[in-house]
Amino acid sequence: MTTAVYPGSFDPVTLGHVDIIRRAAKMFDRVIVAVGINMEKKPWFTAEERGELLRSATKDIQNVEVVEFEGLLVDFAKSVDATVILKGLRAVSDFEYEFQMALTNSKLAPEIETVFLTTSAVNMYLSSSIVKQVGILGGDISPFVPECVHDEIKSRIKQRSRLK
Repeated sequence: MTTAVYPGSFDPVTLGHVDIIRRAAKMFDRVIVAVGINMEKKPWFTAEERGELLRSATKDIQNVEVVEFEGLLVDFAKSVDATVILKGLRAVSDFEYEFQMALTNSKLAPEIETVFLTTSAVNMYLSSSIVKQVGILGGDISPFVPECVHDEIKSRIKQRSRLK
């Protein structure tokens, strides 16, 4: 049984993330979506909230689990017996950073392979940052996020705009 870990901050989850998860679920026996803490980002949602949003967005995919984690990705991957780290790529600009991370992870855990999955063309431009920006400026985010999490994201946008 092949277990793949798909890590990310998912703040918030987008249709691009869900697309990668659905496609990965067809390729691997078990896909663990690992909601991590990125020290370089200031999240809108807690790790637990992001996990809940992802669980809602992926509830119909049988072989997908969502887990919040902290620490080194390779340590987490080992703890769930994963042999693959799955990374989604939108553009060439993503590749440079992800390639560096893949080499680092390979040095730390040579038994775990990194697999890159390119985004579908329809989602190439999409990122959590874009969703936030469009939402803050009053735009319609429904084309970018799963319907089941849309209202929660809109609510957070309103909440954050009141705080400023």
